[in-house]
Amino acid sequence: MEDLKCKPFFLLMIVLFGLLLPCFAGSETLKEELGKGGSKEMVIKSNKLEVDDNRKVVIFTGDVDAKREDFVINCKKLVVFYKSLPGSKEPGKGKTEVDKIVATGHVKITHAQGGSATAEKAVYYQRDEKVVLTQNPVVKRGNDFVEGDRITMYLKENRSVVESSGDRKVRAIIYPKSKKK
Repeated sequence: MEDLKCKPFFLLMIVLFGLLLPCFAGSETLKEELGKGGSKEMVIKSNKLEVDDNRKVVIFTGDVDAKREDFVINCKKLVVFYKSLPGSKEPGKGKTEVDKIVATGHVKITHAQGGSATAEKAVYYQRDEKVVLTQNPVVKRGNDFVEGDRITMYLKENRSVVESSGDRKVRAIIYPKSKKK
């Protein structure tokens, strides 16, 4: 994918919503950047937004609501961690990428084509393209669901691992699908 010029805040918003594109610091608007990449528009609302370029984090707090055409993320707090890539000669103008995104507090991810995931914490690891749900994670599709202590979804492999700890076991309820006549 092509590199984009954008401020770190815009980079993080773009990556947060599944675009996962490396960026350069610059002055173009988010709308122009989304148009260049053929990306879908994402709208994030929260009670507070904090950008800390020294710590390389963007923090959305208070009733976070992130919507895109194909999914919605609701949580109490969303923190995007990013890093500078080697080769930057000018401060604030170097290439950056998202390292991980952490959503906490009543996390709910709803997919437009059906299905949802809930947990108290969800962590997206950009490099490994995986999402780890912890603290009472449940994944549902229709009436079917699975729950455990930890659910790891490997996005590029299209597979998931559900784990339990202690005496608690993984639980899945799967209903038979009715055949159309």
